[in-house]
Amino acid sequence: MIGALFPLVRPVLHGLDPETAHGVTLQALRVLPPGRPASDDPRLAVEVLGRRFPNPVGLAAGFDKQCEVPDQLLGVGFGFVELGGVVPEPQAGNPRPRVFRLTRDRAIINRFGLNSDGLAAARARLERRRGRPGIVGVNIGANKDSGDRLADYARCVRELGGLVDFLTVNVSSPNTPGLRDLQGEAFLDDLLARAVEARDATAPGTAILLKIAPDIDLPFLDALVEVALRRRVDALVVANTTVARPATLAEAALARETGGLSGRPLFAPSTRLLAQAYLRVGDRLPLVGVGGVDSGEAAFTKILAGASLVQLYTALVYEGPGLVAAIKRDLLRRVAAEGAPSLMALRGRDAAALAA
Repeated sequence: MIGALFPLVRPVLHGLDPETAHGVTLQALRVLPPGRPASDDPRLAVEVLGRRFPNPVGLAAGFDKQCEVPDQLLGVGFGFVELGGVVPEPQAGNPRPRVFRLTRDRAIINRFGLNSDGLAAARARLERRRGRPGIVGVNIGANKDSGDRLADYARCVRELGGLVDFLTVNVSSPNTPGLRDLQGEAFLDDLLARAVEARDATAPGTAILLKIAPDIDLPFLDALVEVALRRRVDALVVANTTVARPATLAEAALARETGGLSGRPLFAPSTRLLAQAYLRVGDRLPLVGVGGVDSGEAAFTKILAGASLVQLYTALVYEGPGLVAAIKRDLLRRVAAEGAPSLMALRGRDAAALAA
């Protein structure tokens, strides 16, 4: 129903400032009753992170930053949703305007700067949904002015761990000064050690994921993978938004805005990095493919590159919530055309070619 209405309301939403339009969308979701998790063809099911995902199509972090409407989003048909980013203390983020539509490129640039209601508010909202079905995770970060960013992550793990299925350690947002420095091998080793220790002490059933930037070279990827395996991270999320600006962008004026670029232009570089990651980890570490997923073909390519799960967000701005069902239908069609017993039977098949 929501998907059918989107073509009618899209001109209205796109006539608004992007952040205002997003606020209107969240307000509309708040008045809806909680939805039920997807019930999908078993050929789309994914057994990973100690859970059975009904389908591999998830919502990326950034849409429901304040953890307000996870169940309404599950009702759209997602196999899982990731909320946040959440940081310990409330912070306003960067000044507006801080999000820009690159319509001709089917892309977004944002520089929100981890605007968050803070850990206490997020925890209270998640407490209220305790016991409801559906796979939900939270993206966690550090406060911009924190004196101990590693402690910020550990605190988020301790206070949210028992309320969600997974926590994603975000060290790759380009919009918090110095945050990507935590991807350095020594810092990351310490950070993940403390995050896993906090998880093991408080909520051993909660998975810990690590989200990395697309703007890294292969030796750096080697180091990240080594640390993630050593510290027993449960999955890698590949990848966050990019600070690169491809020369092919049609919206040249908007492309000069600072911030992270997401959407269709991110598909190729993020998929290459995903495939490179798969060639390094194989079956030892599940991968979540993010970046430019805007069709069944794009989602399928992420699976062929090695992803067990995929996430999208920017494409919803342009295609609306009906995109989720369309992707799932196309994935089933492709599984049937391949003669495969399941989607996961095809995972990683083309990694070597896509990594090139």
